[in-house]
Amino acid sequence: MSSTGLKASESLSITMAEESRRHPQNLQGVLRLAVEAGSASDGPTPHEPLSQERMEFLRGALAEVCKGQMDEVEQMKQCVAVLLRDEGFREREGEGEGGEEEEEDEREAALDYLSDLCENLDNARDLMKMGGLDVCLSRCLCHSEAGIRWRAAQLIASCSQNMPEVQEYLLQHAALRTLLQLIDHDSHPTVRVKALYAVSCLVREQEAGLLEFLSHDGFSVLMRGMQSECEKLQTKSAFLLLNLLTSHPEHKDTLLCMGMVQQLVAVLRLPHSSVHEHVLGVLCCLVEESERGVSDCRDPSLGLEDLLNQKMQDLQGREESQEELEFCEQLRAACFRRRPQEDNGMDR
Repeated sequence: MSSTGLKASESLSITMAEESRRHPQNLQGVLRLAVEAGSASDGPTPHEPLSQERMEFLRGALAEVCKGQMDEVEQMKQCVAVLLRDEGFREREGEGEGGEEEEEDEREAALDYLSDLCENLDNARDLMKMGGLDVCLSRCLCHSEAGIRWRAAQLIASCSQNMPEVQEYLLQHAALRTLLQLIDHDSHPTVRVKALYAVSCLVREQEAGLLEFLSHDGFSVLMRGMQSECEKLQTKSAFLLLNLLTSHPEHKDTLLCMGMVQQLVAVLRLPHSSVHEHVLGVLCCLVEESERGVSDCRDPSLGLEDLLNQKMQDLQGREESQEELEFCEQLRAACFRRRPQEDNGMDR
């Protein structure tokens, strides 16, 4: 091989080592990676037909990446096989009392590795086609061990994010209903947070997912998440609610009929946390071009105007709370700005 070929090969090796967790998703991506790696060492060159040496370099790069992808499919199959083992497998293999714990560790490691591999969209699709997601839903998502449950939810999130084909498959297999139940009822906070992450991946920018979310009273699940004792679940529930309401303002009346304003104000009265910023954002969405929303916020029994004034005073000068302060100002202006007839009445 010429010195140019050796340099290009070395450059490709370095590039692929640095990008080992970010595999190209198609042939075009593979070729682009190879071309960029070769060009990095050779420097800028004018556009001209590929030389035989350059063509061989690209073919070799493509073969290496495709081989890696095939290896990953085999690795996923092995991970699925670990998840399919019957409980007590290691005891039957004569490995003693520690077998059950080691068995659980292996399942957790398999789920972790699958989540890592399925950041690549092609791998996510392959896992679905080989039945790996079925195994995740049927054997892992409701497993007795919390470590298995939350990793299963993480895997669902990894596979479904920005992947309509996988999202539709999971929705058809009732994944959303199970995930919402975990958010509501699981005893382990990490399971609840990971389940919420998976729900987010199934309903954001996914019309069918949002419709199913609504059919399972998903907004109420998010409200209960904001009222939970887990701050991370509170914050992520409020953030998802804000995102959905911003993207789908047509569901504003549904939330208002649920008494959402009253419940959100109750959350604002809890000790200050990061959830407050998102709750205020939701309230701003609910009052925008909505007489019902404004009317609910003005209910004297809520004391919202005084609460906003106090929060604005507390937040002054805190740079990290600037957006929360702006939400307070926006909400106060929308709901409690004096109207001309009110001013005239006071003058009399």
